[in-house]
Amino acid sequence: MTTVRLAREDLHVSVSDPESASMNFLNEIAARFPDAIALAAGRPYDGFHTTDDLDRYLRTYLAHLEGLGLTHEQRQRQLLQYGRTNGYLGDLIARMLLVDEGIEVPERAVMVTTGCQEAMVIALRGLCAGPRDVVLAVEPCYVGLTGAARLLGIDVVPVPESADGLDPGTVAAVADAVRAGGRRPRALYLVPSFANPSGTSMPVAARRRLLDVAERAGLLILEDDPYGLFGLDDERRPTLKALDTGQRVVYLGSFAKSCFPGARVGFLVADQTVVGPGGGRTLLAEELSTVKSLLTVNTSPVAQALVGGFLVEAGCSLRAAGKEKTAFYRHNMRTLLDALDRWFGADPGVRWNTPAGGFFVVADVPLTADERMLETSARDYGVLWTPMSFFYGGGTGDRGRRSIRLSCSALEPALVEEGVRRLAAFVADRSEPGRPGPGGPR
Repeated sequence: MTTVRLAREDLHVSVSDPESASMNFLNEIAARFPDAIALAAGRPYDGFHTTDDLDRYLRTYLAHLEGLGLTHEQRQRQLLQYGRTNGYLGDLIARMLLVDEGIEVPERAVMVTTGCQEAMVIALRGLCAGPRDVVLAVEPCYVGLTGAARLLGIDVVPVPESADGLDPGTVAAVADAVRAGGRRPRALYLVPSFANPSGTSMPVAARRRLLDVAERAGLLILEDDPYGLFGLDDERRPTLKALDTGQRVVYLGSFAKSCFPGARVGFLVADQTVVGPGGGRTLLAEELSTVKSLLTVNTSPVAQALVGGFLVEAGCSLRAAGKEKTAFYRHNMRTLLDALDRWFGADPGVRWNTPAGGFFVVADVPLTADERMLETSARDYGVLWTPMSFFYGGGTGDRGRRSIRLSCSALEPALVEEGVRRLAAFVADRSEPGRPGPGGPR
């Protein structure tokens, strides 16, 4: 019998496409060089939760269900059987959004998903109905969104980001150009607060203008908000959904950073009205449940119970429950910025932005920051970072090839400092000829 051999070119493009494979590459490099300091990983800090918390959250949620009047048999069934497609946490998430963000939506507008990644896939698949439908996305863009669109065969049209985040005028121009080319711009994806990868945040006035542009352009907005809790100050930056009076925004949320990523629980809020052929009205979240049922059937009820217990203990306020996390991430971001200034401040060949919060800083460096250089950095200097080229779509030339993303979220502050010191040694040794000035501490 002949063993089957498949040609790689006969597999879907998402299997081998470099953009789609970038996260796997980072994981592989980290596994090969476990002693390297990871200024690449955007994951939350390990020290905020232990496995001992799991039993407590589970018991808290079961007590909550009992308080709602569910019998023992009903509680057993909710956790141990297939469940409602859109999940059981709609009421708790709706209360959380109201308390923390001033977003008022009915619980039936909430779909609980298997991580925010599934929420992206569901939103893209549900909104893009035909080959003329495209999605606009901020560039540089989180690879989860562009990868999901590629998996679904949906074209993504980049909207270049400025130093102050996405410019509404640029969005309008790109949408007009797409429509003039015979295609329909269906939605716009962005992270308005402390974006991944750039760290930028849109001013409030720009957020309001963006909603006006979206209305004129007939766009829905996919707002991804995983980092909004982690500003460097206590200034409240209203989400687009909180400012949204016309139900233009589909809000994508995650408990990966605020709770813990191992639960794999995210959500989307889609309160837009859908009118059927006979005039019947439903909410978009309800219509999208068919898409979810074909992906994961339903989000794990046990995972939902863990997050539900966390929300009950938190009084449905992630802001109140997350003060320790916010303080930690603030300190780490300041540590990263201070270390960059100390080790690169006298070096005109290295520049970086100064985010107002979140996990990420982008630095321009005098070398080609590609996979080969990352491997050299990990092997010979013991420090990992992320090439910014991973966050730019095809056809964008060399954009991002001389820039790196640095993350400060997963490390103790002392390791952040040491990681930047190692990075400075790497840049000093590996910079391309003609760069101005050596790096070094101030």
